[in-house]
Amino acid sequence: MSQRRRLPHVDVDIDQEDPRGGVMAVLRAVRPRWRPEGVRLKTFTEGLTNRLLGCSVDQSDTVLVRLYGKKTELFVDRQREVEMFQVFHAHGCGPEIYCSFRNGLCYQFVEGTVLEDPLLYQPSIYRLIAAEVGRIHSIRTPCSRPPEPFLWTKVSHFLTLLRNSAGRSPVQTPRTKSPAAGQQLPSLATLSAEAESLERHLSLVDSPTVMCHNDLLTKNIIHDRKQGSVKFIDFEYADYNYQAYDIGNHFNEFAGTQDVDYSRYPSRQLQNAWLEAYLESYKRCRGQDVTVTQAEVTRLYVQVCKFSLQASNFFWGLWAVLQSQSSSIDFDFHRYAMVRLNRYFEKKEEYFSLSL
Repeated sequence: MSQRRRLPHVDVDIDQEDPRGGVMAVLRAVRPRWRPEGVRLKTFTEGLTNRLLGCSVDQSDTVLVRLYGKKTELFVDRQREVEMFQVFHAHGCGPEIYCSFRNGLCYQFVEGTVLEDPLLYQPSIYRLIAAEVGRIHSIRTPCSRPPEPFLWTKVSHFLTLLRNSAGRSPVQTPRTKSPAAGQQLPSLATLSAEAESLERHLSLVDSPTVMCHNDLLTKNIIHDRKQGSVKFIDFEYADYNYQAYDIGNHFNEFAGTQDVDYSRYPSRQLQNAWLEAYLESYKRCRGQDVTVTQAEVTRLYVQVCKFSLQASNFFWGLWAVLQSQSSSIDFDFHRYAMVRLNRYFEKKEEYFSLSL
């Protein structure tokens, strides 16, 4: 990774409320022939942590400018994000990144539309997603030995942030009860103990460490109907991680974000079909025989269950607790944390007991 090209940097901080001036400074570096008066700005998303602007002078070329949310540097390693952006693009799995600026990135527009939640259940769509995940997971590591999984490093980082903010931390003080769960958030001591228990258990699962996206919610999946393809965007959490985590985390996203409903979690039948398509793609991209046995599907299914209902819910529960302290976005992070952590505790023993 150290040999990858140095990314140009524009020394400008774009105003979230009045972005045009700052955006023009960035565009002068990446599209110097564009006349400023002809540039149109369109807000594509104002997500949970970032704002995405589309910039164009005609329909033939669109440049994306992403503004980081406030205090997101606490959660995201921005240098690592750029490295992952470049890795994904080099392997044909992501857009080209043009430059960075003080509070964001500028990169290539990906043709298509943001995937809608109901489409996750359509075989023609979920097989495309499974195949693309297989392509990403087949990207070879440049290291002589597998890198450390991102999961435990990040969980440890989140817990450290919680300890350092103990004076104002929601996990240290009595909380109002969640309308969805009717329980208070666990204490910091409980969360720390659970993290240790989880790592001990999942380190025995023997899921390989591969290149992962780690945040495959529908807003990060672009569907190109004309080409019959899907592409993934937003690599803030992309890194080497457990194969089963990336898949299980995606399955959790079937339940939604605004109103989490685990009745929407994919059925065993859908999971089996998804995993079969994934294994075919993964094997093909690694130059292996693409024949997939039922035993392979079942083994991966059990691994995915352990990582989706345990690690994924625990990870994003911690993330949401931290967001509830620092984010100014109008989203009930406290409630979201409770939903994810309650799901973790609800399914903990059931999935701990699953055997391979």
